[in-house]
Amino acid sequence: MRNELAAGQSGWLNANDAAASVTVSGVAVGQSTAMTISAAFDCVRKNAQAVATLPLAVYERQPDGSKHRIETDLSEILTVSPCPGMTAVDYWEGMAAQTVLNGNGYSERLEVGNRLVGLRPLQGVTPRRLPNGEFEYSFVDRGKREVLPAQKVFHVRGFGAGTGLGLSAIKYGANAFGAAVAADNSASEVFKSGLMASGVVTSDQTLTDPQRTTLERILETYRGSKNGGKIMALEAGLKFQPLQMNPEDVQLLDTRRFNVEDVCRWFGTPPVIVGHAAQGQTMWGSGVEAIMLSWLTLGLNPSLRKIEAQARLDLIPRERRRRWFVEFNREALLQMDSKAKGEFLSKMASSATMTANERRAKLNLPPHSDPSANDLLAQGAMLPIQDLGKD
Repeated sequence: MRNELAAGQSGWLNANDAAASVTVSGVAVGQSTAMTISAAFDCVRKNAQAVATLPLAVYERQPDGSKHRIETDLSEILTVSPCPGMTAVDYWEGMAAQTVLNGNGYSERLEVGNRLVGLRPLQGVTPRRLPNGEFEYSFVDRGKREVLPAQKVFHVRGFGAGTGLGLSAIKYGANAFGAAVAADNSASEVFKSGLMASGVVTSDQTLTDPQRTTLERILETYRGSKNGGKIMALEAGLKFQPLQMNPEDVQLLDTRRFNVEDVCRWFGTPPVIVGHAAQGQTMWGSGVEAIMLSWLTLGLNPSLRKIEAQARLDLIPRERRRRWFVEFNREALLQMDSKAKGEFLSKMASSATMTANERRAKLNLPPHSDPSANDLLAQGAMLPIQDLGKD
């Protein structure tokens, strides 16, 4: 079986290889090529870091419907260190990045008997669906082809089409990434020439092949920005006529601006997140705040829900799934906005939703010693009209 897989038998679909394709622009686009685009790199980085730095915990649902945080072996794996030499932040950052780029993130379940003891990230995984509907996963480990069943793999999927695999933004957006790379290459070539456009050398005489070769060698010594300012001497009636080029055309401003926005669209990240403001848009104000909230709601939250659902299915023991669950603390996204945090806590207090000590816990402050800090409060200004004026 492994010899057949090593020989590359049909039936295996390598998402990374499939994504490396020649685009309309003529640029071959794969994961490494796409990550050379600054907008793509920052989209992946911002999404991965946002997911990785959110607090994560394992909870148990109580009989009254409330949840209680529990400390189990799984908690240590997910929040401290999934495998030797790797922190939980590094692990989730890598899983989120692979999910954004390739549509799928894979980890091997490390087990002792039936007990989960760790998660090891896997690279270059090739999934294959079996006749029974399950997947098995092939990858190369230290030069040897290995195959793992679905029970041994923690598989986080990105946006998909009901096939059991996430769709790769690199594969389906190859033409957009190829256009961005081609535009960068074109601008770089012009800048390499010192912003000097190509010109033509004219002559009243017909040059022989040796003369053309000699002329091309002479002109090559004046090519490039490092040779700017040199004076070229032409003889035998040769004349140089430079071509005119608009500096704005040289920089391809509109094209490159569109490419940034197009790349962000493929990753579902607002351009403001990567430091790009659309024409006529400011980087500050309530409009940007609304864009940020939209990104948290429509961009990050679906990714978090997918991780939570897959962790409950693959990592929590079957007999515990009805009561145990994994959850990210999305409220941590408000920590950097002190105004929003203050308004949130104030509303929680006035609506008798949270006690003073519960609100202090949200700010990472120790509980207050006064017993009344554990009481729920409510606004008392609203009274029946017949009681107005009474003590």
